[in-house]
Amino acid sequence: MVKVLIVGNGGREHAIAASLLQSPSVQEVVCIPGNGGTATLPRCRNLGLSVKDFEGIARFSLVNNFSLIAIGPEVPLAEGITDALQAQGLAVFGPTQAGAQIEASKAWAKALMKEAGIPTAAAAVFTDAAAAIAQVEADGAPIVVKADGLAAGKGVTVAMTEAEAIAAIEAAFGGQFGAAGSRVVLEEYLTGEEVSVLAVTDGITIRPLLPAQDHKRIGDGDTGENTGGMGAYAPAPIVTPALMTRIQAEILEPAIATLQARGIDYRGVLYAGLMITPQGDPKVIEFNCRFGDPETQVVLPLLDTPLDQLMLACTQQTLADLPPLEWKPGAATCVVLASSGYPGSYEKGKPISGLAQAADTGALIFHAGTRLAGDTVLTDGGRVLGVTALGETVKEAIALAYEAVDHIQFEGAYYRRDIGHRVLG
Repeated sequence: MVKVLIVGNGGREHAIAASLLQSPSVQEVVCIPGNGGTATLPRCRNLGLSVKDFEGIARFSLVNNFSLIAIGPEVPLAEGITDALQAQGLAVFGPTQAGAQIEASKAWAKALMKEAGIPTAAAAVFTDAAAAIAQVEADGAPIVVKADGLAAGKGVTVAMTEAEAIAAIEAAFGGQFGAAGSRVVLEEYLTGEEVSVLAVTDGITIRPLLPAQDHKRIGDGDTGENTGGMGAYAPAPIVTPALMTRIQAEILEPAIATLQARGIDYRGVLYAGLMITPQGDPKVIEFNCRFGDPETQVVLPLLDTPLDQLMLACTQQTLADLPPLEWKPGAATCVVLASSGYPGSYEKGKPISGLAQAADTGALIFHAGTRLAGDTVLTDGGRVLGVTALGETVKEAIALAYEAVDHIQFEGAYYRRDIGHRVLG
């Protein structure tokens, strides 16, 4: 029997825990620190340690004989949690600090892509505002402005005017994202459809999961500010089997081969955020070093292969020995309910009602920013819940997800009403 510790407290981690608990070989799951949803899962409990307490996490795992540690968020990976835990002999699903640079530094990732010959947007890196602004004035708009470091999914501005690009550059160098904005990457503006391909790897073999489409903007019609993600669906119809074969050959395998060539032992998730151009070609917008959120909330509910087997194979470098991944038929859609004001400032501590009624529809309710106060679930973050429904088609899954959303209430609840609009046409 397997005991798994999950580091993180979001909707992604709730989805990982729920998926692991479907496996007959998983005895127990512990989440550090977890949330109001993971606290109520059977055979699952929360532990009040900080995700930065690497020593405490290692000690708990060793004393209690945990077989596997799965790291959810990017920040502890970028800070070296895997290195610290592996040094204690623990099996960790998540790349080392060296590998996590693929998300922690957009400039580093761009250099890796160039070395690997991976198709991506043309880019230039700047360490001062004046030079970056001069480049914008020379190139014009539209142009993409990215803070180099980690900014919780909010460090990217797709600037349609020069003024917007210059404002984004000044905000980054002015400290809006802290140290993450001390370097800025200016990128060519790409057109097409965005797709997320999450793949698992043991550092040698890499296997893609089902393709998903996220909805980054806060507003209907893909308007307003960028967020961590307001909803998703899978599988994304735009990624045909032929296109997935190209993504594997042109993007995923060259990335792992180049990491290997650099001496980086990368075990965990490699998430490729792609633009599928009008000509049907895949280009990398960004790489991430962990499961996507909310893509995980639609991909894992469709996975039939036990997740613990997949994660353990990655840690043991036996992924090539696993049979082909098995998937449930149909599709999944997730609608994110957020606090009023997100992605800016918002209030916490609002009681949530209707969760049982929503679950009675057959939907899966993944908690993102919640906490338990006695028997009451309270809001405790910007993105509060992810409501996922499965259907025979994406269209059916969308309708079922919104049916469940209608039952949930809390003060200031906000959600997009057009998740899946590309499929619905």
